Amino acid sequence: MDRRHFIKQSTLISIGGLLIPSTLLAACRKETLFEDVTYDGKVIIIGAGAAGLYAAYILKSKGIDFQLLEASSTYGGRLGKLTGFANFPIDTGAQWLHGKNSILGDLIKKSKTNITLDDSETKFWFNNQLVNSLPQETDIFEGDDLPDISFEDYALQSGLGNEYKYIVENIAGDQGAAASRLSVFGNNKDEEHWSAGDDDFKFEETFFDLIDTQIANQVKDYILLNTVVSKIDYSQSTILITDSNNNTFNADKVIITVPIPILKSADIQFTPALPDEKTAAFAKIGMDAGMKVFLKFSNKFFDQNIIGGSVCAAYADDSIGKAQNDNILLAFIMGEQAEYLTSLGSDAAITNALIQELDIMYNGQASASFIASHVENWTTNPYIKGAYSYSTIGMGDARKIASQALSEKLYFAGEAMNTNGHHQTVHGAVETGYREVINILTDIKK
Repeated sequence: MDRRHFIKQSTLISIGGLLIPSTLLAACRKETLFEDVTYDGKVIIIGAGAAGLYAAYILKSKGIDFQLLEASSTYGGRLGKLTGFANFPIDTGAQWLHGKNSILGDLIKKSKTNITLDDSETKFWFNNQLVNSLPQETDIFEGDDLPDISFEDYALQSGLGNEYKYIVENIAGDQGAAASRLSVFGNNKDEEHWSAGDDDFKFEETFFDLIDTQIANQVKDYILLNTVVSKIDYSQSTILITDSNNNTFNADKVIITVPIPILKSADIQFTPALPDEKTAAFAKIGMDAGMKVFLKFSNKFFDQNIIGGSVCAAYADDSIGKAQNDNILLAFIMGEQAEYLTSLGSDAAITNALIQELDIMYNGQASASFIASHVENWTTNPYIKGAYSYSTIGMGDARKIASQALSEKLYFAGEAMNTNGHHQTVHGAVETGYREVINILTDIKK
């Protein structure tokens, strides 16, 4: 599955053994990171997802005192691993490596992690039948002078009728959004900065394993789990952090890596209140519902990729790239489709809706060979609340404003805070953790 369509290549530079896009390094003032730095203060990182873990990894390498506070009972954020369901491990969260020109690409090479190019074939559910190709081209969402309207509206204006509705829903869903909400202009501008590469790769083990073995294992002892941060008081020289159990933590600098819905919903109270400009920027960054459902069958009746279902716009053979080959079909569900399935209220109801759709596509073979399902609904996770960020209509420079540090005390990281086109990705989250450590070290040296 080729997830990226608007690729721009750029030069990469190796600093301290890490491959970093040159554009990112320029923005991060790279000359400061690997100089000797003496700092007696403490950094607290809120959120032990990819961004928080990598920020911790770099802080540890610099000998700086830090601690990670994680709301859930495990680390990894929107990464997760399921074992025992199939005869291969499953990524319940982020799954594809989108290009190898990144920090994580370098870690994969150094660790000799096994990955496989995903060049699987696609069939389309179109006009109530499975077809190998579509009558009209659908690569209309790239180019110059595109309007700031939704994918849905632009598709209709461009002559893709209602029969293309769920094909377009898949294209938008690939970006984590409903087609009615994703901006053609904003998404295209984001993609112009993409520099990671245009191929998608699958892990023989899992994406979670890479982050766990290469990054998290170095900082596990610094993570405090089940710690839900509710207040951050940065009004004094020492920052006071309070959790939901009224425990307090002191820090000199704080890196906030929580998903954008947590910031948008004001689950964390700030003193003083965040500037209106920043909260308005948070509000403009989209993040829709998202879930993954793994369906296990006794035989492989399905194609490698099926695009265009009205219940699920994207199905994929999950055994691709794995050493074993149990018959696992992934339903990758975003936006309004994920909202609908969530509203059904139970995993059984969600599974049944998907099986019924597959039965229509494959003449009853789904229900005849169905064994079990696993539903991973990131929408209902109270510390995630969705899939990944996207550009809404009228978003403008919201990411830039949202990611700016405050008072040399609060620093913002995470995939939604990536301003170089790599939001929505694990490597994009990692880049922001790296960036904010550089910003902290730069501020220390002032």
